[in-house]
Amino acid sequence: MKRLRVMHVVVGGDIGGAERLLVELAGRPETTCADHEVAVITPNRALVDYLNGAGLVVHDRGRARETPLAYLYRSLGPMDVRWLTALLLKQEVDIVHTHVFGSHVLGTRAALRARKPQLRTEHGLVHYFDPTCSVFTRWAAARTDRFVAVSEHVRDGVAVTAPAIAPRMSTIRNGLDTAYWSPRNGEGPAEAFSLAIVCRLTAWKRVDLAIRAASLAGAPLVVVGDGEERAKLEALARRLGPSTRFVGYQRDPRPFVADASAILSTAKDEPLGLSALESLAMERPVIAIAGGGIGEIVEAERTGILVQVASAPALAEAITRARRDRDRLRLMGRQGRRFAVEQCGIHAMCESYAAEYRALVA
Repeated sequence: MKRLRVMHVVVGGDIGGAERLLVELAGRPETTCADHEVAVITPNRALVDYLNGAGLVVHDRGRARETPLAYLYRSLGPMDVRWLTALLLKQEVDIVHTHVFGSHVLGTRAALRARKPQLRTEHGLVHYFDPTCSVFTRWAAARTDRFVAVSEHVRDGVAVTAPAIAPRMSTIRNGLDTAYWSPRNGEGPAEAFSLAIVCRLTAWKRVDLAIRAASLAGAPLVVVGDGEERAKLEALARRLGPSTRFVGYQRDPRPFVADASAILSTAKDEPLGLSALESLAMERPVIAIAGGGIGEIVEAERTGILVQVASAPALAEAITRARRDRDRLRLMGRQGRRFAVEQCGIHAMCESYAAEYRALVA
């Protein structure tokens, strides 16, 4: 079967779950039955380096600003859509694959001009409800051929707020390479109890809850990630004591996950929780605030602990309970690894996207 040519459109500044999904897909042309390239517009050169470092074919528009006015000009103005349309035609692309909100209008306009079908992966729901985003994302959605939701939570949310899209949407849970995300040399966590949280340091991730809860429980915490909230979070950690350590963005966070006894997830309505899934694959149970799609990968009292109240005391109580029963915690880790291997493998995800690609050009 002839491989398709897919152009991913990435407009934004973060390195998060969407970008990691893209890298996993693009790095497996045989399984996805497609050759992948990336058109990127970003103010963050680390994102370009990340995509290049993964061996992808990257078309870099150059350094960009990330402000509301810059977004409007990129999306509605003539220059960037002309650049992207020309790129799609020059590379003889079969499918345009858009991801995060910044790519929606621009990617859709270029796909329409180049007469290419478009697939959009919905990595979350915020852009459907935020009044500064909703008009733009809904305009683009009405002109998009197919959608993939990363969880049933996301799919259900879209179906409620934009029911016309539901017939064009399927669910493909983010998968991962369980050979890469695996227990390190069969070793367990360090004897001393400790915690880690791996995420972007942005407001909706609520890392302040993790810092406060760890302090209340008297447990050391390592924060892996970077973002606009970092300075404020570091100031909070200094006020609460020396038990929280920030290590910044890590291209490979596995050593920090391996050293932890459990991983925290505190996001508000997490669409899925790729970092949590990676931790399960490494035999590290997850202590999470319930809500969003996190319940689709963390089974309460089997692969982790779900806290029903989004408060530091409630999370601290769960941490204390986990520390008191280390044998139970290790069992949860083993069961989490089994779940990740059996239900969240990268091969199944890539095959599902291959089916979506084939359906688009059929």
